[in-house]
Amino acid sequence: MSATPLAQARATVTPETALPPEAYSQAVDQADLAISITDAKANILFANEAFTRVTGYSKDEIVGKNESTLSNHTTPPEIYKAMWADLSAQKPWAGKLLNKRKDGGLYLAELSISPVVGADGKTTHFVGMHRDITEMHRLERLVRNQKHLIESVVDAAPMAFALLDPSGRVVLDNQEYKKMVSDLRLKEPAHTILDSLLPSWRDNLAERPQECLVSQREARVDRAAGRPRWLSVTSSIIDMHSDCADSYFCADGQPGLLVVMSDITSLRDEQERARASALQAVLAEEERTAAIREGLSAAIFRLEEPMNVMTSAISVLQRRDPASAAMLQQALSGSREHLETLRQVIPQGQHEIVVGVNMNEILRDVLEVSTPRLLSAGITVDWQPASTLPPMLGRPLQLRMLFKALVDNAIEAMNIKGWKRRELSLISALTNDCIVVSVIDSGPGIPHEWRHKAFEPFFTAKGGSGKHIGTGLSRAQQVVADHGGIIDLDDSPSGGLAAIVEFRVDGDPI
Repeated sequence: MSATPLAQARATVTPETALPPEAYSQAVDQADLAISITDAKANILFANEAFTRVTGYSKDEIVGKNESTLSNHTTPPEIYKAMWADLSAQKPWAGKLLNKRKDGGLYLAELSISPVVGADGKTTHFVGMHRDITEMHRLERLVRNQKHLIESVVDAAPMAFALLDPSGRVVLDNQEYKKMVSDLRLKEPAHTILDSLLPSWRDNLAERPQECLVSQREARVDRAAGRPRWLSVTSSIIDMHSDCADSYFCADGQPGLLVVMSDITSLRDEQERARASALQAVLAEEERTAAIREGLSAAIFRLEEPMNVMTSAISVLQRRDPASAAMLQQALSGSREHLETLRQVIPQGQHEIVVGVNMNEILRDVLEVSTPRLLSAGITVDWQPASTLPPMLGRPLQLRMLFKALVDNAIEAMNIKGWKRRELSLISALTNDCIVVSVIDSGPGIPHEWRHKAFEPFFTAKGGSGKHIGTGLSRAQQVVADHGGIIDLDDSPSGGLAAIVEFRVDGDPI
């Protein structure tokens, strides 16, 4: 081995130093990285011990030969062209080449070549450093193949996956999840579903991830167009490790949340069809009972008016004709006994317990039951539900009767001969911890001076000016009051009537 090229390379590459000259030779020769120095035509002039270990060639065997001795001649020519273009321009080059050892074994070399420029500005030598990255390449390909396999399996899965990092950002999903984004028209369905099932999940994920776990919980997502989607949701904690440099020595990972959502809409549809048939029968029976109750109450209310007049007449007759007054009093007492008997036979409403109810489900039930009347009246329905609503405490049957009464009144208002615009909007929304439901029709509306009477018992505007809202709103107001809510009547944008009902989610009175 000639010392002159190495001395030239050392003098050119490194600045003047206080280290003894032999220290440079020892450092290069004993380095763990394969190092070679060639002349300007790539003929090897020096190779260190690591070069021998990597290539299998001893120093005596390799010095004097060209670097192309190591080539397997399967590296694409474009790579060599790019390499020599950079080196000719006296620029360093780095890349990967497929090399061959002395025993014929192949290895992937990660190579870095730097030109050595003399005082005259010409390239005199090249310093090459390379290492065997075959095993690293194998592991990288193995990881890449496994990642591709996992992604393929996840994408082919019939359920939707979404992996959330500690901040709640979706960092991984699959094709079913992407379809869900498009179908539900939600930016992140996982967020919407978790908001409905675990309202405080955002605060708990980073610090108390165990509180974000659910197992096969059902979630309902309503859509403006189409039937609601029902999902079975399961979440689990995934230990996630950061890829930042400052996390290299940190063994602990951060919790991620894997949310798995299975579509169970078909199953729920079958259940809903059976439930809808039973519900229709229950509502019909309740309406029949309510009609009897309302009719008898109205009759008693009307009969009490003349009896009150008779009571006043008795007071006058007692001074003038006590005998007639006594007979009239006897008849009045008998009539009151009959009225009391009649009052006793008035059917009572069903006693319901308070449970958590989904308001969108209540409204959907009402639309299902009212569909025949809506179709026969030629009314177009615009259903605008909130995607998800938190459960509120209430009595399901009473709430269905409430909104059915409002829908029935809207149908009756628009079902007038010659009335052309027949549109019904049913809207639910969550506003300031309150669930707000709007029933809006395009009918003729009612005069402002009548609105304060609309909730009076037995009030109806029929037969007046042709503008009417029907009956039953007194019952509706009672249901709203029983649930601590408020109901208001306003003008609709189309000139009809808007009935707006508002309940607090926590059940407290508004």
